[in-house]
Amino acid sequence: MSRIYRLFTAIIGVVLLISCGVQTDSNEPFVLSEDGGWCWFQDPRAVIYDGKLIVGTVAMGRYDSLRTGDVEALVYNIKSGETDRVELYDQLQADDHDSPVFHVRPDGRILTFFAKHGNENRFYYRISKPAAPTTWGPIQTYLPSESTMLTYSNLYRLKAEGNRLYDFFRGLDDTYKPSYVYSDDLGETWSTGNVFIDVPVKQRHRPYVRYTSNGTDEIHMLYTEGHPRVYDNSLYHIYYSDGNLHATDGSVIRSLEAGLTRPEEGTKIFQGDSNHVAWSVDLELDGNGNPCAVYSVQVGSAGLPPGQGGDDIRYRYARWDGEQWQDYPLAYAGTKLYSGEDDYSGLAAIDPDNPDVVFISTDADPETGDPLISQADGQRHYEVYKGITSDGGSTWAWTPITQNSSEDNLRPVVPQWTKEKTVLLWLRGEYRSYTDFSQDVVGRVLHNE
Repeated sequence: MSRIYRLFTAIIGVVLLISCGVQTDSNEPFVLSEDGGWCWFQDPRAVIYDGKLIVGTVAMGRYDSLRTGDVEALVYNIKSGETDRVELYDQLQADDHDSPVFHVRPDGRILTFFAKHGNENRFYYRISKPAAPTTWGPIQTYLPSESTMLTYSNLYRLKAEGNRLYDFFRGLDDTYKPSYVYSDDLGETWSTGNVFIDVPVKQRHRPYVRYTSNGTDEIHMLYTEGHPRVYDNSLYHIYYSDGNLHATDGSVIRSLEAGLTRPEEGTKIFQGDSNHVAWSVDLELDGNGNPCAVYSVQVGSAGLPPGQGGDDIRYRYARWDGEQWQDYPLAYAGTKLYSGEDDYSGLAAIDPDNPDVVFISTDADPETGDPLISQADGQRHYEVYKGITSDGGSTWAWTPITQNSSEDNLRPVVPQWTKEKTVLLWLRGEYRSYTDFSQDVVGRVLHNE
């Protein structure tokens, strides 16, 4: 990293400091990188450990062609405001699906996992020095099988299973299906599991899964039957515990090793149809360990060919109350992000420390659906809003985080931290496709009341 870049980020941090040394809730975001992007089907994309925020991105070579396809870790010192940019892999692939995920091990070392987007049979992983997220060991690889064509990574460790680490991904044995590998030595070595959600059809459907975990004995999954471009998705939930996959009410469906034979074996949250097509967005657990979900629904595009729908996307919020799923409208998500992917929204993130708080990206007023036309340039842009509910998700109060922007604000991420403070991250710029974007990686520290 250049000395100029480090000086620039340090100056930004100093400007935003308050006397206690922690960043204030300023309206101006701090800039972690002038070139980065991430997908939303891998997690944790950001972690906070020992006063440092570690964020994974893929660079597009926006200003420096030598960074095109670089897999990077952005390490932000929350107290000083200084950012270090660490290259995890040189020019792997210019694709935001390759963005890395992180797991903090009990010994203070951080494990990172990443992979190409469905055109290689291996994961890449590295392990940092203890409490040193800027210093990493050598690149290692693991092949789940020779015929695997994988993408995504989702890392979760279960203390009740002797600290077994799971990585959930897509594509074991070239199936395009949700799959897993596991490690019993904190990620030093790996073993191959199996496909755990099967779709027994001739067409190569791809169940899209979002994950979260209590870190002790459960890993939760929110999933669809396939890609919404080719299937009128419904939405389902299951969770893994003690070797088995369970319905939301706790009843055992089948072992993880055996997996689901049909998506419908899980607990259905939302019934899709040709005019209401669902896609999973985010999943967290509340203080009682119950799952809370945000998902999108493309409305009113029945019969339209790809590229001609996506003019009305809605966000919904669903929450298990201990007996059943309560499912509510959340907000207007606006229009599709780009032509050809009618279900791509600006996305949303649940605060993992307080699921009564949700951050959304939308180019429509969250409550009315009216287009958001910026006073800065007269154009329609995606803005980030904070939503708060006091009744479990039935009603929401919205506050803008960004407004009247001259660029889009997309794909919010909230890493787990404290109930008193929240780090909100997002991407600011232009998103043309998952292999073509020009975005800053920005964030704010919000002080909660």
